[in-house]
Amino acid sequence: MIKITDTVKHLIIINVLFWIATLVLVKNGIDLNAIFSMHFPLNNEFKIWQVITHMFMHASYVNFGNGPSIFFLHIFSNMLGLWMFGSAVEKNLGKTKFLFLYFSCGLGAMILPLIIDYVNFYSIISPLIENGLDTQMLTSIMNEGKYNPEWSNIVGEDNWLKVSRIFYQESLGASGCIMGLLVAFGMMYPNSELMLLFLPIPIKAKVFIPLLLAYEIYSGIAGGSSIFGFNVGHFAHIGGAIVGFIIIWYWRKTQFNKNRWDR
Repeated sequence: MIKITDTVKHLIIINVLFWIATLVLVKNGIDLNAIFSMHFPLNNEFKIWQVITHMFMHASYVNFGNGPSIFFLHIFSNMLGLWMFGSAVEKNLGKTKFLFLYFSCGLGAMILPLIIDYVNFYSIISPLIENGLDTQMLTSIMNEGKYNPEWSNIVGEDNWLKVSRIFYQESLGASGCIMGLLVAFGMMYPNSELMLLFLPIPIKAKVFIPLLLAYEIYSGIAGGSSIFGFNVGHFAHIGGAIVGFIIIWYWRKTQFNKNRWDR
């Protein structure tokens, strides 16, 4: 049994409180997802605090075909991962470095898909700009929830759907942070054996984690997937994993350096 560390415990409590508050307040017409989830920066719903707060938001409701239902899997799986891997990593790093790692991975999980979204957004709307529609006018109209049907004729219906998804999406969850912690755990304890719930066969971390990252990369390039009513942010997972790897690699490289940042 893994003993939960103090910082991990507090992070879990904060995440659960945000999740419960989202369930409670939506009944009073207050949508915390709209306030705290990460929005595309060209959308008027974007606020600077979302860069951090989106890490504490989780899917609360999904539609299984008979109306929306309370959804537990998103927060449960993330908090389970935070407890299992975060506690071991915090014991190894200490509170300060652990928190730096955690939030840095969350930022990496935001930045990588945001870069990809910007590239896709501008590459798709470039024919509209060539036809005399500037970006400011386009985003202003989209912020009003409107659009000209001619736009989808110019860029293609599928591409316009992609532009709309990018512009209106809400990104949320701690999975990027967890993925970074998982990579850190694998670098610290490469021979630890891990098991998937649906594949109860012990696999060493140094084998399991590269396989998981390969799956995330493939799924991200192939277009991702949608399970249980919410989209999976594969590139967010990859971004968190990359940052986790870089930070642990750097700390290992400089652990005997008298000028290292935590002295």
